Amino acid sequence: MNEIPETSAQQPATPPALAAARPHASPLALIALLIASLAMAAAAWSWFDSRERIRDLKSELGRRLAETGKEVSETRLLARNADDAMRQVSEKLGHLEGQVASSQQQQLSLESLYKDLSQGRDQWALAEIEQVLLTAAQQLQLAGNVKAAIIALEGADNRLQRLDKPQFTALRRAIAADLANLRAVPSLDEVGASARIEALVARHAGWPLASAQVSEAAPAPRGAVRATDLGHELWAELKRLVQIRRVDGNESVLLPPDQAYFLRENLRLRLLSARLALLSQDQAAFQADLSAVSEMLERYFNTRDAGVAAAVKEAKRLASLQIAHKLPGIDASLAALDAYKENR
Repeated sequence: MNEIPETSAQQPATPPALAAARPHASPLALIALLIASLAMAAAAWSWFDSRERIRDLKSELGRRLAETGKEVSETRLLARNADDAMRQVSEKLGHLEGQVASSQQQQLSLESLYKDLSQGRDQWALAEIEQVLLTAAQQLQLAGNVKAAIIALEGADNRLQRLDKPQFTALRRAIAADLANLRAVPSLDEVGASARIEALVARHAGWPLASAQVSEAAPAPRGAVRATDLGHELWAELKRLVQIRRVDGNESVLLPPDQAYFLRENLRLRLLSARLALLSQDQAAFQADLSAVSEMLERYFNTRDAGVAAAVKEAKRLASLQIAHKLPGIDASLAALDAYKENR
């Protein structure tokens, strides 16, 4: 405490010039003080503002970090789910690959089986077609049945068409050529001609003979003969023994009554023989039988009768029918079938 007065006493006295200058420097000091205050205020406000911003940034950063952590958790969960899903997909993919491999193996087996079945089906169809063609050839050679041969060839062509194989093209062409040749053969209504012959057979018993005798009818029953009728009976017997009739022309033949039955039976047999010749397409026998029928009708029957005259005309019309034709074969189809069997 004693040193303080000594220090104050030792301080030099303020020069009078400096003391005189202080009143002049105070406005500048005030301005500087104001500026410093403003600067300090600005610095304080800036510091406060920066602190608020930093706090807001910290809050925002914390919120963002929280959200990021949540998203990271969700992402991890999604990644874990994705891994599980990928694992399941991989398992399913492996299972599918196994199924695909099995399906491919089954497909190869099915293709091989289908190929074998197709070949077997082709062989079976070829055997059927061969049998059909042989049947058609037999129908033509043995029976001359053009319609049956045409039906058989059409059936074989339809079977080949359903198969739709290019290797059967040559065979189908040969069948088409044989079908064209068979369809060009003139057709005969065998059923109609046979029915006309049967109609003649049904009517032959009613045709009157040229030498119709009273004895053909059943004789009248005899009763008791009276003496007064003895002369009439003797005269009737004489007339039955000897009859004189007028016939037109010399071609009519008088037959005894007991031969009329055999004549009609012979006529019926000739008509039936002509019908058999028609069915077997025997042209010579057919014409010979019908010519014999016409001759018998004109020689032994009454041609002035309408029924007999119509029968003579019908027999001549039937005899003029051409029932036998030169039939083409199916050699082209059989040759094409043999060629396919050899090249197979």
